[in-house]
Amino acid sequence: MIDSHCHLSDVAFVPDLAAVVGRARAAGLVSALMVLPPGDEAEAARADKVLALWPEVRLAVGIHPHQAGAYSGPEADVTARVRAALEAAPLARAVGEIGLDYHYSLAPYDVQRRVFRAQVRLARALGLPMVIHTREAEDDTRLILGEECGGRAAGVLHCFTGTESFAGWALDLGLHISFAGIVTFPRADALRALSARVPAERLLVETDCPYLAPLAHRGRRNEPAWVVGVAETLAEVRHVERDVLAEQVTANFVGLFRP
Repeated sequence: MIDSHCHLSDVAFVPDLAAVVGRARAAGLVSALMVLPPGDEAEAARADKVLALWPEVRLAVGIHPHQAGAYSGPEADVTARVRAALEAAPLARAVGEIGLDYHYSLAPYDVQRRVFRAQVRLARALGLPMVIHTREAEDDTRLILGEECGGRAAGVLHCFTGTESFAGWALDLGLHISFAGIVTFPRADALRALSARVPAERLLVETDCPYLAPLAHRGRRNEPAWVVGVAETLAEVRHVERDVLAEQVTANFVGLFRP
């Protein structure tokens, strides 16, 4: 199995990183996609330590909507910063996480939209898939992807919690849909029902660690090994064996990110 979205370079993993990686391998994980911001030297150094312990990990690099406010200048500034970070990371396989977040409003909406659009254009120019974060911003996410992607896009809506209409639209565009620990929560019946209808070949699983631990570990720091709990929930609602689902999501990850 593969954790398709994690933040292993977060400071939360500094004290016991080797043990975290060991537990991931013991749980059957063969790889993970680690998400990094561009230009953060401290986080890049922590990422190097992750890669030394787990060389199979691959990277996504992009400006998160929460950090978009630091890029209020021209589109060229965004493109240059992310392109340089990608070029400096030979294991980078995607542009992300990028997108829009209107829940916390940590960056002005117009700046978020401009930064997102610039990175969508860059991903398409480089032929890389996108890792997309969207929260309470479905309409604008549709608008930007619809205008920039010419009816077809490569990437994933990570940690999906959106509407069925949005999921259908994203699938029609060619995107994958990934589910995290939220799908295991008691009040997530609608999300579990939606997850059962995502085509098998477009499904991914993730932790988004250190956030969003699945129900069995709720309230604790999340880690890649616990993606197994997400997979078990999805296998149950989709009426397949967990090993079958694990094989499918692994194949989907390989097909999308070409690790």
